[in-house]
Amino acid sequence: MKKIAVPVTENKQIDEHFGHCSFYSIFTISDDNKIVDTKTIPAEQGCGCKSNIAFTLAAEGVSIMLAGGIGGGAINVLAQVGITVVRGCAGNAADAVQLFVDGKLTDSGESCSQHEHHHGHGEDGHSCNH
Repeated sequence: MKKIAVPVTENKQIDEHFGHCSFYSIFTISDDNKIVDTKTIPAEQGCGCKSNIAFTLAAEGVSIMLAGGIGGGAINVLAQVGITVVRGCAGNAADAVQLFVDGKLTDSGESCSQHEHHHGHGEDGHSCNH
């Protein structure tokens, strides 16, 4: 089984700003690509690249992060603990996770500049890139 983390808002939507989210949802995926468990943990204070969230997520067994807007510093910190980031995601977190495990979304290839407040997202509101 693999675990996928998603920065989320209180209404379970993917947060546009990785380092500013309220929570992280951790989805456990079965060998047949079904969501079998979801755990929510509160976000740590501070931007994503300077908090301990990468280590916390790695300790939970997370190997993939689906994110909306995320900067290069946070991507590097997550990569150092073995977490691959898929950028440009939007919409309902569980829907995006299922699209990802079904092979229907990919990384947008776009990183945010540090502290920039404008991000490009998937036009359909559900995924990164199809």
